[in-house]
Amino acid sequence: MEREIVGSAVVLIVVVLVVAVMFAVPWWVLVAAPTGRSGRLYRVGSGICVAGFLGLPVAMFLGHGPAQSDLASIVGDMLLGVLWVVFVWSVIGAVVRGGLSVAGVKGLGVSRGVALAVVVISVGLTGYGVYEARRVPQVETVDIAIPGLAEGLDGLRVVVLTDTHFAAIDREGWSREVVEVVNAQRPDLVGLAGDLVDGSVERRRDQVAPLADVRAPLGRFYITGNHEYLDDAQSWIDYMASIGWQPLHNAHRTVERDGGRLVVAGIDDATADAPGHGPDLPAALAGTDPDLPVVLLAHQPKQVTDAVAAGVELQISGHTHGGQIWPFNYLVRLDQPVVSGLSRHTNTQLYTSRGTGYWGPPMRVFAPSEITVLVLHPQR
Repeated sequence: MEREIVGSAVVLIVVVLVVAVMFAVPWWVLVAAPTGRSGRLYRVGSGICVAGFLGLPVAMFLGHGPAQSDLASIVGDMLLGVLWVVFVWSVIGAVVRGGLSVAGVKGLGVSRGVALAVVVISVGLTGYGVYEARRVPQVETVDIAIPGLAEGLDGLRVVVLTDTHFAAIDREGWSREVVEVVNAQRPDLVGLAGDLVDGSVERRRDQVAPLADVRAPLGRFYITGNHEYLDDAQSWIDYMASIGWQPLHNAHRTVERDGGRLVVAGIDDATADAPGHGPDLPAALAGTDPDLPVVLLAHQPKQVTDAVAAGVELQISGHTHGGQIWPFNYLVRLDQPVVSGLSRHTNTQLYTSRGTGYWGPPMRVFAPSEITVLVLHPQR
């Protein structure tokens, strides 16, 4: 118990320090430096920074903690996204200002020019980011050669959805539009690679319900991501089964077309800690024909290590969001082997989607969402 208390205290201190730095840098670049730390604008700007520093943790706790307040979640998430953009460009502005100072270009006018540039860029990127996050994703088509794929499966179209993160902002209409785009791709099968929602079935079912209309003759397959385990993953597995999707809870199905067969397998997320859950690739592949190629749905790209060991031909993942808001992609890369796109790991290919939706801040900056069509071909 004592270790848990100490651990929680350390985490809290780290979070407070990080948030403090994220507000302190914009305060200096946008408030203190251009005002000479005096006057009405300085007082108002400083007050806004203090209010944000105090309000952000409260909103995030009320929104994502036990209370699960949708309003607080929306406010906190949006504030977090705006803060990240402003912080990043304030850091860049501070570097530019420092470089100008070294070059002998100094003064209040320079500080004000830098501050204005940071504000203009931040406002522009925030608007662009909200648009990118809220629009229906563009379709990305990728051809992939699969060793051992039968000729009858040449041209098999696998549509990938992932990281829809249905949450506090109601996106039922968006969900219906996504389904229309998916069906227009004439998929043979569809895979949803986790992080379907943030919240319970009771609160989010209306946003997820349109997925029942996805059409794929060889099957619609679903696996859990890490966010399902923040609530009740099993309830979402059961709900997806009830609307016609096949959950691959450490399981597989063999699909067939024109005499060619393919194993489609899925495993739980790497963080799954609910009773009876947890990634188990050997269980997922138990009983499969060793001569058939395997397409594996695994939420996190780093699960490719197990896929390589098992001789899986293709792993499909999400989780990274492509970084979602630049330059967060560089931090994601510290935890995952790939941020987005097609990559090769020994004899296993990995496709990492940037995700169909977004988590938290309703913003995407230089990391657009995607609906992916993987077109499979025999390796010749």
